[in-house]
Amino acid sequence: MANHQDHANFIWQIADLLRGPYRPPQYERVMLPMTVLRRFDCALTDTKDAVIARYQQLKDKFEGDALDSMLNKVSGQKFHNHSPLTFEKMKGSPETIAKDLVSYIRGFSSNVQRIFDFFEFEKEIELMNESNILYLVVSRFSNIDLHPLRVKNTEMGLIFENLIRRFNELANETAGDHFTPREVIKLMVNILFINDNEFLSKPGTVRKMLDPTCGTGGMLAEAQKYIETHHPQAMLYAYGQDYNKRAFATAASDMLIKEVSHNGTGENIRFGDSLVNDRFQGEHFDYLIANPPFGVDWKKQKPEISREHEKRGFAGRFGPGLPRVNDGALLFLLHMIEKFEPVDEKNRKFGSRLAIVFSGSPMFSGGAGSGESNIRRWIIENDWLEAIIALPEQMFYNTGIGTYVWIITNRKERRRKGKIQLIDARDYYIPMRRSLGDKRRKIGDMEEAEPDQIGDVVRLYGWFEENTQSKIFHNSEFGFTRVTVERPLRLRYQMTTEDKARYLDAFPHLLDDIQLIDKILGREPSLNWNKVDKQIRKQLKKNGSSWNARERKLFRDVFTKRDVDAQPVLKGKKEYEADSELRDFENIPLEKDIDQYFTEEVLPHVKDAWMDRTKDKVGYEINFNRFFYKQIHNRSLKEIDSELYNVENEIVKLLKEISK
Repeated sequence: MANHQDHANFIWQIADLLRGPYRPPQYERVMLPMTVLRRFDCALTDTKDAVIARYQQLKDKFEGDALDSMLNKVSGQKFHNHSPLTFEKMKGSPETIAKDLVSYIRGFSSNVQRIFDFFEFEKEIELMNESNILYLVVSRFSNIDLHPLRVKNTEMGLIFENLIRRFNELANETAGDHFTPREVIKLMVNILFINDNEFLSKPGTVRKMLDPTCGTGGMLAEAQKYIETHHPQAMLYAYGQDYNKRAFATAASDMLIKEVSHNGTGENIRFGDSLVNDRFQGEHFDYLIANPPFGVDWKKQKPEISREHEKRGFAGRFGPGLPRVNDGALLFLLHMIEKFEPVDEKNRKFGSRLAIVFSGSPMFSGGAGSGESNIRRWIIENDWLEAIIALPEQMFYNTGIGTYVWIITNRKERRRKGKIQLIDARDYYIPMRRSLGDKRRKIGDMEEAEPDQIGDVVRLYGWFEENTQSKIFHNSEFGFTRVTVERPLRLRYQMTTEDKARYLDAFPHLLDDIQLIDKILGREPSLNWNKVDKQIRKQLKKNGSSWNARERKLFRDVFTKRDVDAQPVLKGKKEYEADSELRDFENIPLEKDIDQYFTEEVLPHVKDAWMDRTKDKVGYEINFNRFFYKQIHNRSLKEIDSELYNVENEIVKLLKEISK
């Protein structure tokens, strides 16, 4: 009996028919919808005649959802098809195949028709028909039996997942937008469920999971697979949203293909941009998981997001702050946290756990007071950040950069309260035999006869111990106060002919006053602006002259220059005026006494400095590399010279061999 791999290989071979009109990365446009159609065709075979008969009875009396609901009951599925056509019948009419296939799709219930609208499959039917390959594709698909009695729901899910992975690997230039490597998902799922055996082992337990950037649904599928394998007595309702039409259609098809009966009667995979069109507004989830796009700007969504931030504040999703417009990853995190289930054990509400994939940027981008820093501060001060795991580089299909998994929860274990665990798993990988785009490495998976590196990382997390790969910190260790350090302004006064002319160009009516100042103070430089200013004010008052603020400001700007040897400029009787060009900032750890730190660490190195505490800002950042810094042995010059000498000799030998 054929297994899921055999069926997937057979379907994969059909894709060769598309060569020419389609490039390999475009095969999914046809193969995924056709696989869905064939599964639905086979699943509806046994009740087909009954559905058609019932449709004839009801079509003039009911329509829309009411009609769909009654026909779905007859079909025994969440969908039906009331068209008299089947794959076998369409196979018998090659001359009308395009028209028949469109008619067949339009015979489905509205939920399936909507999926094929998002697939935009009628365009592909037209293209295949024009290229004379449509009949061949339909004929070949009619030869594969995907009836639920021969191919169980779990097997069908594996076939679909296999095809999704293969087609995404072909399209590796965009795969990272909606496809996460399976081993990364397994790691995230294992950590999400690691402490919930007690919850999930109780018969009848129901839990909900959301992926707001679900793509083709791989994360949700892997989570359901985990529950089915480890806790068959529990049920995981899977929900997702995506704005990519094909990805949405694929994920929605996957749910129907698997016939996930415990997902309820509503639409669990919904179309739309999660940031501006939240299709799960007001709902809460036990688990959340996501791989939002890296470094994608949110200019288009900015008006709506900013409006929610300003008008709703913490009553909305974006109260803590907004990141820079060129990277919206943290917005997805805020969106997910808003959907946390509150902890209320009396009413059987046990909080939520969240796993999300980020690049390094969300850990440290933005200084104190910025949107990014304020978001980190809000999460850490609420004691929600549980762990960050650094993954190996070259793990994703469209980027080789370092990536990190954040684990966030509002129900930390007692031993983790007030603490954050950092795990360095960058060395837990095996090289791939064949690169897929930028993906050259994978984390070893025991289920695929590889080293159990997924298990190793999960155990590092579970042990919650300090070692070379795992570091544990108190929340406050990531916070700091950004203190403004000022130094006095020092000005040297001197009047010159050029400066005099420049000033009088702006205020010619002050000629007499300037001539008088020039005569009294002379042209020699003075390192004491305080004394000069006092003399000028005294003389102007004596002459009955009154200058406005603009005239005084420009006088000082024109006739003075900064000079480190000059006297500090007074501001009032005791305070010095700060020099904006010498202004500096000091990030002082939250656990440090600021006054003591300033006295011991700053003052010895900065002359006449003082702190302006009115401008203090609290910031948070996670400098991951600093905590796992590995000192590289510095080789001596002698060693380097020796290596260069050997390389030069080797090059000379090769050149001699070539010249023979």
